Amino acid sequence: MKRLLVILGPNLNMVGIREKGVYGTETAETIAEEIMRYAEDNGFESEVYQSNHEGDLIDKIHASRLEFDGAVINAGALTHYSYALRDAIACVNIPYVEVHMSNIHAREEFRHKSVIAPVCVGQIAGFGKHSYFLAINALKDILK
Repeated sequence: MKRLLVILGPNLNMVGIREKGVYGTETAETIAEEIMRYAEDNGFESEVYQSNHEGDLIDKIHASRLEFDGAVINAGALTHYSYALRDAIACVNIPYVEVHMSNIHAREEFRHKSVIAPVCVGQIAGFGKHSYFLAINALKDILK
């Protein structure tokens, strides 16, 4: 069975509490459970990892090369300025799909640019929790 990592960055533990008009009312825990169930239904053993600390995220990305076949990453605000995350993803030899629950291109201008997109196989944004499901579908096809 293929192994899938889902990485959630800063403040994504607050989904369901913060900016409900943007992120909805479902809790981060409920969404993580749905992601894992969806991944399993699509042939993946999965892990959801969340951290508010850039260094912890980098360590997890580095470790992913040995433990996982592919990964989904919602780096939160780090998407827009963390060259360290970008370089970490570039270091590993597994496909990463960048995900955002909100449409980052329809929000504040600083959110329009992703520094991690160039080292990911693709970007999915704007479909709420379904963005994660679409990313899982993409990785399923990529990893055939």
